[in-house]
Amino acid sequence: MEKKFDFKKFLSNNAIIILIILLALFVGCTTQNFFTETNGKNLLLNVAPRFIIACGVSGCLITKGTDLSAGRQVGLAACFSAMLLQSVDYSARMLPWLPDIPWPVALLIVMAIMACFGAINGCIIAFLKVPPFIATLGMQTIVYGLCSVITNNQPMGGYKQSYLTVASGTLGPIPFLAIFALIVGIFFWFLYNKTRHGKYMYAIGGNENAAQVAGVNVTASLIRIYILASCMYALGGFLVGAKAGGASTNTGNGYELEAIAACTIGGVSTNGGVGKVSGVLVGVLVFEVLKICLQFLGVDPAYTYIAQGLVIVIAVALDLRKYLAKK
Repeated sequence: MEKKFDFKKFLSNNAIIILIILLALFVGCTTQNFFTETNGKNLLLNVAPRFIIACGVSGCLITKGTDLSAGRQVGLAACFSAMLLQSVDYSARMLPWLPDIPWPVALLIVMAIMACFGAINGCIIAFLKVPPFIATLGMQTIVYGLCSVITNNQPMGGYKQSYLTVASGTLGPIPFLAIFALIVGIFFWFLYNKTRHGKYMYAIGGNENAAQVAGVNVTASLIRIYILASCMYALGGFLVGAKAGGASTNTGNGYELEAIAACTIGGVSTNGGVGKVSGVLVGVLVFEVLKICLQFLGVDPAYTYIAQGLVIVIAVALDLRKYLAKK
């Protein structure tokens, strides 16, 4: 028997997405330059690093976890990238003794360093059974303190041109940032849908005890998930730093909440076991469109934060409602 389309359920499940689309149409019709190529490109450049960060967070959420240290790890990665990629002739260089390093090598170094923080998160959660909320909240504070120490709370700039080109360059009409995001999206789609790791991840999120009984190595899987997440924060921080042309201890502040909200809007359940990469992309797009709409409407930035906070609360509330309805 063919399943009937439930319009009421569709509206309930996609309420935020529908509202943001309506808001975008309203803004497009009432303001100038909203539906333009320039605005579209700005949206793409903002979405790319945030999508990469949200992909990292998605694995944590699917296993009924979370990562509140994501934003601060992005900031630390941006600061490490800055230290490695400042011009050799820049007068205020943080590491004047450092030789000239190609940006791909610097990226690998930053990803390796940040993977250590992910491994610590994963081990604390998997071995010590500390709830992910508490473990990553502690890591958030540790990373912020460490970032303050190594930078001495000084903003950094003076990047060499090859690093800046990573954010500003294009391959034909396609920005390099979009290519990075596309590669990450394809990798995560393959990982989640075509590998044993992906099956284990969803099984852990659905029922951790049942997954363990079925032979899933829950400990190893969780550690891998948090290491991969930190590698994505490293890549995100590297790209955010290149895009901004500078980095400081405040870089990446609040990115973890945006990533969690984007994942939840896109259908990644905070109750575990559910989530798609395509949904993560939709969630990030919706969140960025909301910010751009509010900018075009001339809304005070303070009220923009209030609107974003409301979206986060509503997204999680709707997700919990779906979970309770299933029970």
